[in-house]
Amino acid sequence: MRTTRLKSGETIPRLGIGTWHMGERRTDRATESKAIAAALDLGITLIDTAEMYGEGGAEEVIAEATVGRRDGLFIVSKVYPHNASRAGAVAACERSLKRLKTDRIDLYLLHWQGSHPLADTVAAFEKLKADGKIRHWGVSNFDVEDMEDLRAVAKGTNCASNQVLYHLGSRGIDFDLVGDCERNGEMIMAYSPLGQGAILGNRALADVARKHGVAPSAVAIAWTMRHPHVVSIPKASNLAHVRENFAAADLVLDADDLAALDAAFPPPTRKRSLGML
Repeated sequence: MRTTRLKSGETIPRLGIGTWHMGERRTDRATESKAIAAALDLGITLIDTAEMYGEGGAEEVIAEATVGRRDGLFIVSKVYPHNASRAGAVAACERSLKRLKTDRIDLYLLHWQGSHPLADTVAAFEKLKADGKIRHWGVSNFDVEDMEDLRAVAKGTNCASNQVLYHLGSRGIDFDLVGDCERNGEMIMAYSPLGQGAILGNRALADVARKHGVAPSAVAIAWTMRHPHVVSIPKASNLAHVRENFAAADLVLDADDLAALDAAFPPPTRKRSLGML
């Protein structure tokens, strides 16, 4: 498993599993829990979730899947913007901890920027960190200008990560955000690296996958991981998809692969609005 380093110097895996849309229906929870457990069996130790996902249901699914396996895992969760006040973020984190059945969240993110001042959110995150409730904090869906605003507030440079939409069909962050975060030591987490499945039928992607003997999904995930500070968190709610995605863990695309994918999915030549799902 390839790894990257956070600002703290801690090493984390560059392939995880996402849980967006999990926990929404009770009837699906057993299947979803088994998919997460299967990912852990394969060696994936990073799990991403949010209080928004299933209104806490995804966090509960994670708790079910990780019974007796919490040590060694890196769990990421997110706070709703409307809960991200000084007191609100602390209370929201406590609720997430209870649903996750754990005593700490490894990385806690502001899901997107809302009406609460960033200074208040950062102050809440710093308190949670000091109290041992979270180990690192970051943001999600922040563009370059948002990151600059964040770094300007007290302790804002302690931000460890920015989680953003990133896949072959939505690569606007390649224009400036990838480099900006790298220069500032902020790890990028790529969510929806499979583009909700819309990109997987592309012929160039299929050709590269055939060359390496993997599924197109593995190539799409590996493509996001070509940057050394990018972590990819595809969702996989069944065992077959977990196994297909895991092939990306050690798949390194060569220059010919990258050129073929650039031809099929051209890189941005100008600034674009940050995509968001």
